[in-house]
Amino acid sequence: MTVGKVYLVGAGPGDIELITVKAKRHLMEADVILYDRLINPLLLSIVRSEAELIYVGKLPDRHILRQDAINDLLVEKAKEGKKVVRLKGGDPSVFGRVGEEAEELALHDIPYEIVPGVTSSIAAASYAGIPVTHREYGYSFAVVTGHDKSKSGQPLIDWAALSGIDTIAFYMGVGNIQYITEQLISNGRTPETPVILIQWGTYSRQRTLEGTIGTIAEKVKETKFSNPAITLVGNIVDLRKKLAWFEKTPLFGKQIMVARTSNENSKLTSSLVEHGAEVFHYPAYKVDSIVEKAGKEFKDITNAKNIFFLSPESIDYFFEGLAYHQIDIRFIQAKLFVGSVKSKRKLTQYGCLSESVEELNRQDPIVTIGGQMTERKKEKLKQQLGDFTHIVTHEQVIDSNKQMICNRVLEEGTVTTLLFPSAASVEAFMLGLQQLGRNPLEEVLKWEIICFGEKSTKAAKENGFHTVETLAEPSIDSLVNHLSQSNQLAVE
Repeated sequence: MTVGKVYLVGAGPGDIELITVKAKRHLMEADVILYDRLINPLLLSIVRSEAELIYVGKLPDRHILRQDAINDLLVEKAKEGKKVVRLKGGDPSVFGRVGEEAEELALHDIPYEIVPGVTSSIAAASYAGIPVTHREYGYSFAVVTGHDKSKSGQPLIDWAALSGIDTIAFYMGVGNIQYITEQLISNGRTPETPVILIQWGTYSRQRTLEGTIGTIAEKVKETKFSNPAITLVGNIVDLRKKLAWFEKTPLFGKQIMVARTSNENSKLTSSLVEHGAEVFHYPAYKVDSIVEKAGKEFKDITNAKNIFFLSPESIDYFFEGLAYHQIDIRFIQAKLFVGSVKSKRKLTQYGCLSESVEELNRQDPIVTIGGQMTERKKEKLKQQLGDFTHIVTHEQVIDSNKQMICNRVLEEGTVTTLLFPSAASVEAFMLGLQQLGRNPLEEVLKWEIICFGEKSTKAAKENGFHTVETLAEPSIDSLVNHLSQSNQLAVE
């Protein structure tokens, strides 16, 4: 078998829009992705449903997989001929052990690439309103580890060499903050030098703690501030008073789960993100063709009088079914009907004309083409068409990889808001969490639940979500205004 290739990829600091175009392409094409704790789980939403996701996360007090085991996995998966992505937070070459992994791959003659990412220290500082260099505050900038693998865990650094650096960024240094500040003072930094700790930098849940070299250790104890965090030291930190911008976005701090019934992206998502929120769509679906199972139905299609396509996708699967069962389109004499402009355009791409479903004669037998339907949808369609025969061409199932991602999101406990855009989205959300073995009503106890209209509100209450809010009007502007006001009240 041909040997695959490994891509050692930087995911950026957290905000999923900070990933590079190249890194995103490799993620979307990968067969296997090895990722760790500092990866924003929302980033994994773009991977193929067939991709294998392997969590190799590390916590400060324990390791899920040792580095040797990770190295072995990279070699093993590449030797299976697969495209492997090792996804790392920030830039893989900045305290990311990329050198160790690359050495192991080279040892086994495994081809690899290193794909740089936006490094966390610079990104976190920028999102906190602090440029790491400035002509009046600092010409030099150093990146330093805040811990190491020694018995004490205290960083072995040439502290004297750091004394002349204007701005210093310590990675994961919160646990050693007392030792770090003592060393800085001992080597010439004044106790009044400004310091800021930036936890979960660039995420909507970003949190900061400000102080000085002389006070920050005590403040960490008082607030129980913890990693993952960047510690930034230098007079340049004072610029934050003028330049802080991220925390001022209207929806800063909002992590919104949007319940949905399809995989379509929307203007809704773009608007929420633009205003400072993080957005997670759930559940996510994949569509599988099942035209091979409908042999008899396709054989009988040549006798149909009227064929109604329920969606543009159903048209593609219909023609796939004709080819699979070797049925010539010229033998189909039925009139073709559609329910949307998109479906009409799709049919014209296959050289077929259609009429609107409103023109359909209900006295003649009707064959509908589309995906699996719930009993409620069948009943609704029956009211519209009368009796009909339905040919199922495809099925929509919840993507198991995206279920794994949802578990990560729920375990992090950072969701603040649940949005139901439609009545159908309520059922989709309930089904998804039940398949995860979770109780939907218990998961959302502390969440703000917002419905787009009366129908979604009714569906939410019927499913047990009693504390819900209904937007004044079902629009994106109304939603953003509502969330902004609730955010402002929370701050006050």
